[in-house]
Amino acid sequence: MLLISDIHANPVALEAVLKDAGSVDMIIHAGDIVDYNPWPMEALDKIRDLSVISVKGNHDRDSASGKPEGYNVYAKASCLWTHEQLTYEARDYLSSLPEKIKLNIDGLNFFVCHGSPRSLIDEYIYPPPITPRNVLLTFLDETASDIIIMGHTHIPFVETFAGRRVINPGGLGQPRDNVPLASYTILEIEDEKVNVKHRRIVYDIDKVAREIRRRGLPTFLAQRLFCGV
Repeated sequence: MLLISDIHANPVALEAVLKDAGSVDMIIHAGDIVDYNPWPMEALDKIRDLSVISVKGNHDRDSASGKPEGYNVYAKASCLWTHEQLTYEARDYLSSLPEKIKLNIDGLNFFVCHGSPRSLIDEYIYPPPITPRNVLLTFLDETASDIIIMGHTHIPFVETFAGRRVINPGGLGQPRDNVPLASYTILEIEDEKVNVKHRRIVYDIDKVAREIRRRGLPTFLAQRLFCGV
């Protein structure tokens, strides 16, 4: 199973991840298909072609509506630009994405959201100790989950509690942990045992940065990709 999050209109990174991951039986995405990077429609089309299971992120919501709130100047500019690139049908699709998904896979209960179980789209949950482990355990208990998958921070982590896990696969299309490599997670279940592997891979940042500049998006959005911030 391939776990990804925060593609952010970067199909170049997505293709690199798909190639590196190889054959998988399921892809789960924890929100933010679009915005920041220059190919929103291409990223969205790829996600739909692959029948990816995805929840709605804040940038999916706000790019669809064209009403970014509380964003910095760069994020606001890219969100408004992205809104104009999306077809009406694409906007409707993004708006229709669920804010949470519950799945039972091989007898394990999964809970998927972008932010957190208590604020499905907008809360940032960082790796402990920034977010205390007891908060993560409460999320598992309150959702009756074996595995919670979330995104939003663009920072990968996995925390384990007696076999139960909270996982953030990190920012696929715009990492923010000072590592300028696409981030994803492979989750394997065999004989009720769970194995989690984080992966970081190189992709063609130069290509993405050139297109960001060519399309008139804020230069900072290109620069940050080289730094992983």
